[in-house]
Amino acid sequence: MTNDMPEQSPPRPTATRRIPYAIAAVLIGAVIGFAGIYGFGALKRNTAGDPACRPAVALSGRIAPLAHGEVAALTMATTPLRLPDLAFEDADGKPRKLSDWHGRTVLVNLWATWCVPCRKEMPALDALQNRLGGANFQVVAVNIDTRDPEKPKNFLKDAKLTGLGYFSDPKAKVFQDLKSIGRALGMPTSVLVDGQGCEIATIAGPAEWDSDDAMKLIAAAIAP
Repeated sequence: MTNDMPEQSPPRPTATRRIPYAIAAVLIGAVIGFAGIYGFGALKRNTAGDPACRPAVALSGRIAPLAHGEVAALTMATTPLRLPDLAFEDADGKPRKLSDWHGRTVLVNLWATWCVPCRKEMPALDALQNRLGGANFQVVAVNIDTRDPEKPKNFLKDAKLTGLGYFSDPKAKVFQDLKSIGRALGMPTSVLVDGQGCEIATIAGPAEWDSDDAMKLIAAAIAP
C-alpha cells in the first residue's frame, strides 16, 4: 500500500518559542549595561541593601524572640534598610532631623489627634519614654496634624503626657517618606531605628509600649 500523504517537513521554530530567548537577551543586556555604568558592586548593593545597616539586621534577629505578646505585631528587619533622614520640627518650631539622634536608638512614631488608635497609644509611649528614655534611647513621636497646631499640644497637656517631647510635621511629609519605602501603611506607625538610622523593626498600628513585653524588647535593643 502506498502512502498518499505528503511528506511533512520538520516544524520550524515559531515566534512564540523565540520570545523567551529575546526577553532573556534584553534582560542580560540591561544588567550588563547597568553594571557598565555603575559597576557590578552596585548590583550587589542593590540586592543586599545598605551594608552599614547589617548590624541592625543582626540585632533584629537577636531580639526577635522577644517580639511576642503585646508586641507580637512587630515586623523584624531582615534586609539592611537605612531610613530617609526624616525632617520635622520641635516644640519651638526649629527644624529637626532623624540624624540628630545619631548614635542613639530611637522609636519613631507617627501620630495625629484625628487617629483614635494614636490617641489611645500615646500614654503607653509616654510611659516607655519615662522608663527607658535617656542617653541611649528616645521616643520621637511626630505629630502630623495638618490644621490646628495647638490641638495636638493641648492633647498632650490635657493628658499630662510630659515625658514625650513634642515634634510635628504639619505637611505630613514624614508619613510620605516612610510610605515610599513601605514602612507606613496607616496610622499609627512606629519604626525602631538604631544609632545609624537603620531599621530594627516596624509596626503598623498601635502597641502596648508600657507592657513588660515591650520594655524587655526595647531594653534588649539598647543593651550595650
